[in-house]
Amino acid sequence: MSVKNSITRKLTEALDPSELEVVDESARHAGHAGARAGGESHFAVVVVAECFTGKSRVERHRMVNQLLAEEIAGGLHALSLKTLTPSEKQARA
Repeated sequence: MSVKNSITRKLTEALDPSELEVVDESARHAGHAGARAGGESHFAVVVVAECFTGKSRVERHRMVNQLLAEEIAGGLHALSLKTLTPSEKQARA
């Protein structure tokens, strides 16, 4: 299974997001530290989920990082996160 698919599956199952965007940005980092020839080393993730309500940004990021611990240990070099509640997403629109 690809890293992108693994991230998508784990976050969907655990967080039940109303919106999830997982973008492989590895090509933008080619030649930089941590970049792998096959990509799948740098990701940008946007998660909109009700379960983030009442949690700080640090708590939300810890939740995601814990869910993706296997991917991080396996070579995921960079993970950019935006973690929002549905009401925060709506306020930004």
